[in-house]
Amino acid sequence: MTGVVPGASPLPPGWTRVAQAFRAAVGSGRLDLPLPGSGRTWERWMGLADLAEEELSLARLGEGHADAVAILAELGEPAPPPGSLWGVWAANPPGPSLEAARTSAGWRLRGTKQYCSGARTCTHALVTAAAPDGARLFAVSTEALSPQPGTWPAVGMAASDTLDVDFSDVPAGPLGGPGAYINRPGFSHGGVGVAACWYGGARAVGRTLLAEAARSEERRVGKECRSR
Repeated sequence: MTGVVPGASPLPPGWTRVAQAFRAAVGSGRLDLPLPGSGRTWERWMGLADLAEEELSLARLGEGHADAVAILAELGEPAPPPGSLWGVWAANPPGPSLEAARTSAGWRLRGTKQYCSGARTCTHALVTAAAPDGARLFAVSTEALSPQPGTWPAVGMAASDTLDVDFSDVPAGPLGGPGAYINRPGFSHGGVGVAACWYGGARAVGRTLLAEAARSEERRVGKECRSR
């Protein structure tokens, strides 16, 4: 897996299992979901919901990869190389920030990006950063990045390895102009994709509760029969 040096820092529980499942989902084509605007939106959302019902951390990574594929297509960029694992790192909360600068050698990113899911799993990411002409979207390889272990101790989705990531003069490819990430027509689809994952997770909880309720009823009926 990318960005992991054995013994460098502890990996969260379940990381290896989820990272392997993520790679398998990409390799098998399970995440080749219909693109927004294809007329098969429901199929796309249900694919994400099914993933979340299986494993929330896996869904967090899978949704990011599927969203990255859709963004690249919408902005007229080539599809990701086979076998590559993508994330979309676009959170912009208060605190450390990521800045982009145009140099003679091209665009470079410096600073810290927060809440990067798959920080030590993804091979590439789409990243938003503040540029002199406004917020821009960039494509980067994760090879030279420095994740900060323990920066988001999410108990429920620890295996998604969502961390702050340091960028130190990292080369980046610009995608579209300023505001391209937010202003594109498919931006809202990304948010609904996340909601589809919430739905899938809630569906898993509901089915677990219903199954336990059924078992409790069976035990109650059995106890009454034995007492007669």
